Amino acid sequence: MPVQAKLAAAWTSFMFLYIYVDYFHLYKPGAIDHIRSGVIFEFTISPTYLTIVLALVAIPALMILLSKTLPARANRTTNLIVAALEIPFAAINAAGESWDWASFYGLSIGIEVLILVFILRAAWTWPRATDGITR
Repeated sequence: MPVQAKLAAAWTSFMFLYIYVDYFHLYKPGAIDHIRSGVIFEFTISPTYLTIVLALVAIPALMILLSKTLPARANRTTNLIVAALEIPFAAINAAGESWDWASFYGLSIGIEVLILVFILRAAWTWPRATDGITR
């Protein structure tokens, strides 16, 4: 299977998990009340805040497209940089959470990090010289 397809599939899986974790977070007691009061994770909901959040979500979403369309060298470099930067970002999701939610955040962050490690490995081991076929 071509490396680009593996990377695009991994970023797609990452995005599905990313979205569902955010969605399931809404089921936590009090989550909707905080949103209604204009606060998310201690941050006031504002146009600036939502623009920043959208930009952060857009990065891995764009990686699906970029993984299929960038030339090999740029593709490899972009995947290595973005996946490496996403790992600490994934861990931040558990900041300030109680141990009651450790299983939820542990599983979600664990799977996100596994997908990101897969992306890093696929990009790192991408063959530098090919026989006319990009793998």
